[in-house]
Amino acid sequence: METFASLADGFAIALTWQNILLALLGCFLGTIMGALPGLGPSNGVAILIPLAFTLGLGPTASLILLTSVYYGAMYGGRISSILLNIPGDEPAMMTCLDGYPMAKKGQAGEALALSGIASFVGAFFATWGLIFLAPQLVKIALLFGPAEYFALFALAFMTLGGVSSTNQAKSAFAAALGLGLAMIGVDTQTGVPRFTFGEVHLYDGLDFLVAIVGLFALSEVFIFLEHRHGDASGSASKIKVGRLTPPMSMLKQTTPTMIRSTILGFIAGVLPGAGASLGSFISYSFEKRLVDKDGKTFGKGDPRGVAAPEAGNNAAAGGALVPMLALGVPGSGTTAVLLAVLLSLNITPGPLLFTQNPDVVWGLIAALFIANFMLLAMNIPMVGLFTRVLMVPPRILMPVVAMVSFVGIYGISGSSFDLLVMIGFGLLGWVLRKFDVPLVPIILGTLLGNAMENNLRRAITIDNGDWFTLIDSPLAIGLWLVAIIGFILPLIVGRKVKAKMHERGDDEGSISD
Repeated sequence: METFASLADGFAIALTWQNILLALLGCFLGTIMGALPGLGPSNGVAILIPLAFTLGLGPTASLILLTSVYYGAMYGGRISSILLNIPGDEPAMMTCLDGYPMAKKGQAGEALALSGIASFVGAFFATWGLIFLAPQLVKIALLFGPAEYFALFALAFMTLGGVSSTNQAKSAFAAALGLGLAMIGVDTQTGVPRFTFGEVHLYDGLDFLVAIVGLFALSEVFIFLEHRHGDASGSASKIKVGRLTPPMSMLKQTTPTMIRSTILGFIAGVLPGAGASLGSFISYSFEKRLVDKDGKTFGKGDPRGVAAPEAGNNAAAGGALVPMLALGVPGSGTTAVLLAVLLSLNITPGPLLFTQNPDVVWGLIAALFIANFMLLAMNIPMVGLFTRVLMVPPRILMPVVAMVSFVGIYGISGSSFDLLVMIGFGLLGWVLRKFDVPLVPIILGTLLGNAMENNLRRAITIDNGDWFTLIDSPLAIGLWLVAIIGFILPLIVGRKVKAKMHERGDDEGSISD
């Protein structure tokens, strides 16, 4: 009953005119950013962070805006997948397999509507999962000491590549780089400046937001300047959308699929580092094995092949919020960006968040429900508008992204030095993306590096310099075992999983970058 009372308080916070309008704005902008190939939820949230701070929004309002963008982008990724055969982001990759064949058969509108309903089902039930699971994780997390927290952070880094990773070495390099960047600034224990090179601006360390906007948003601009391709104008107009309501027979056929995929996706989201891509792939693969063992319908325009990945990746998006809010460890790349926002607002996610800032947590959860219904109502009748957005050429879009990034960051800090740092991170992101080095571990290292170092020092100091204190409790040992398995497993099965994801796309002619 206490949970429902807290949820009611959350709705009282979320149902203000300001928060409703912010949720609506976030859903609309998020859907557009998800629909545009290449942007995706991480970039979408990163681009709009400066907007949230420039508007002078409080913690709850900022989170409502940015999580609505997150959910909206997860919805939007399916639009370009179905209409253009180009995934808006990686989680939408599996939607191409049956979504585009449906579009070619004249069922584009039905595929879009069905995928919107599946996205709603996945996100709606994942939000209920967040309500019931997060407080239980909090109870476990209250047992954590410094050694356990250090093991938890190590687990986050070691599982970050997820099962779909193909190169753990690159993930490890990115994590090490992020931890190195976190060390810049004044040492909290000794007061000695580290790696500042005499630059006064670096004494407080690197600003999370500057790093995120540079790595995600600005690197996207540099990638465009290098290639100058990806103009989608005219492509979307080749396919007629047609009927926007799926027949009842199709909904009945796909309802069990949505339920199964929601459960699988939510579990994938809760696991640190797995994320929506894995949720989407597992849901599609499981459903194909269950209902189409002979391979006669999947890949040829089966509605269940559209419903499964969409329910799976949206459930994973909700599931990824569980470890972020309850433990302070992000479950995906986008939740790592949201974690940075919370830290910038002087709010520390973790076990104490539910007691110290209940208005933020429950206001956010209530807003997720509101955003879900908004997205369902928005994505079916307004599909025609979102498809027109696909015709916006990148040569117009990318200067807008650059302008928002520069104006927003300068508006937050008022420092020209931060603009130079952002450009530096943009160039770094561009170089790393050319070498297929993931960017999320860098962000995670920058965010969690100081907390990880402080917990390590505290644990060693408490036990008079004995390093064995890191494996002294059953909880710490359990976390280290999960971390080691999470690191080794991708080395064994990661390549196979990733290869299958791309192989299916290539076999069906479904993925074109």
